[in-house]
Amino acid sequence: MKIFLIFIIVIGIIIGGIIVLQKSDNTKISSQILPIANTSTQASVDTSSILNENKPAPEFVGITKWLNPEKSLTRQSLKGKVVLIDFWTNQCINCIHTLPYVTKWYDKYKNQGFVVIGVHTPELAYERTVGSVEQAIATYGIHYPVALDNDYATWKAYDNQYWPAAYLIDKKGVIRRTHFGEGEYDETEQAIQTLLKE
Repeated sequence: MKIFLIFIIVIGIIIGGIIVLQKSDNTKISSQILPIANTSTQASVDTSSILNENKPAPEFVGITKWLNPEKSLTRQSLKGKVVLIDFWTNQCINCIHTLPYVTKWYDKYKNQGFVVIGVHTPELAYERTVGSVEQAIATYGIHYPVALDNDYATWKAYDNQYWPAAYLIDKKGVIRRTHFGEGEYDETEQAIQTLLKE
């Protein structure tokens, strides 16, 4: 009886260990960012599923302050660049989860004509202060421009309804991809790479 009980306990430990290892491996795989594509050996890629939008991008309106740098940007000043507009707020956990991807894309592609504009549109009253946004910028290592949209003017111009929300704009100023919430990191990076090649 003791041997049978020990045998059952050992089997339980082994199965539990396998489950923990599988979950750990899946987490590592899903948190990776795509490498820069090697275009010399890749076949043509169907982009119809990743480029899901086609409408002119609105202008930034009602911005109360710009951070990183502290100068106003316009859609016109960004023509010729691929731009990711990232609507976020500093206490939204889903926004916080996306920031490592957004900052990594900015670092990876900024020298190829890629710009990220973080449009901080507060959900809660205490998120409206410049200090709370500056603290979030420092905490999350954000070094791309951030526009403070406290009155929701740019949010409304984009007809946005979600945090986080990503609008990927091509070099001509046309929104070519939208994504709301977390996830689809690989698809968004593929869309960035595709638009940079256009």
